[in-house]
Amino acid sequence: MFCTNEYPTPPRGKSIYAPLWVTWWISQGMLKRGHKVYLFASSDSPKTNAILISEGYPALKNNKELLKKIENYGESIVSMYENILVSKMYQMAQKGVFDIIHIHPYRRALHIAPLIKTPTLITLHDPLDDPFRKLIFNYYKKYKQLYFVSISNAQRKPILDLNYAGTIYNGIEIEKYKFNKKPKDYFLSAGRISKEKGVHIACEIAKRTKINLKIAGVPNNEYFQNKIKPYLRYKNIEYLGPIPYPKMPSLFKYAKGFLFPIQWEEPFGLVMVEAMACGTPVIAFNRGSVPEVVKDKKTGFVVNNINEAVKAVKKIDQIKREDCRKWVEEKFTVERMVDEYEKVYYEVLKKSKSK
Repeated sequence: MFCTNEYPTPPRGKSIYAPLWVTWWISQGMLKRGHKVYLFASSDSPKTNAILISEGYPALKNNKELLKKIENYGESIVSMYENILVSKMYQMAQKGVFDIIHIHPYRRALHIAPLIKTPTLITLHDPLDDPFRKLIFNYYKKYKQLYFVSISNAQRKPILDLNYAGTIYNGIEIEKYKFNKKPKDYFLSAGRISKEKGVHIACEIAKRTKINLKIAGVPNNEYFQNKIKPYLRYKNIEYLGPIPYPKMPSLFKYAKGFLFPIQWEEPFGLVMVEAMACGTPVIAFNRGSVPEVVKDKKTGFVVNNINEAVKAVKKIDQIKREDCRKWVEEKFTVERMVDEYEKVYYEVLKKSKSK
């Protein structure tokens, strides 16, 4: 299993990168089920009973000696660093070490996976409606040893004929998200602060309704300066900065509601699940995975525009917080996610052997 060695697996501190957490949870879950797991990750990743393959390299973000010598730290550098482990993975696969390879950064594996017999399962974490992604996947879909997992049914719509092995919703360690029946007087917007996440619209909703809004997350500087900072002059809108991942549950559980007015086709949206796990209802725009993740009028409100969102804010007390928690317990736990991946692994192996 591999996601990236740009950060440790899972990430530490203020880094919030859902695919890394999913990679960690699945690897640990498979170990508990008695499987032998090779985890390809940075050398400074937390201790695990998996066989850690790092080639001695710490996370790129933590490789200070190397970073001192790099002038332009960008995608090309990350790609070359990640390919160290991807190359090692497929060298080992050529020798028949693995039954199955599960990889998350498809861009690193697509060109290598067709060269070996071992099946590669790729979890798709990004939208597929980008023209270049569509071109790439339309080419590689002809290779039958490549299998794909979508993280929502909506994510599949731009390319319906990929070799999908299943749709598996991301899960959370629900025991770390304590249910709270009595929230405080604020709404929350959390996650990546960028245009596609619609944080500026959350601010506008707060402005119109006069609710207290707390914003947490890592900002895109230009977007933050131009679209978010002007709203911070209002006393009811507060930016908390990046919050370490382990401290986020307390923010979620005391929120009266969670605002998620996305401006793109969201593949999943783990923050919605984290909010509902604490009993906090979600108000989200009807795009991408939202209708699959939020049960409209039961665990929140699925709305089409800002005016509907404003009306939903005023009806937030109609949602029973217990229903939000129950919904997550039924559909979005790590245990359920790992169970479904294990089933998919066996199905992929069965199909591969029959070819």
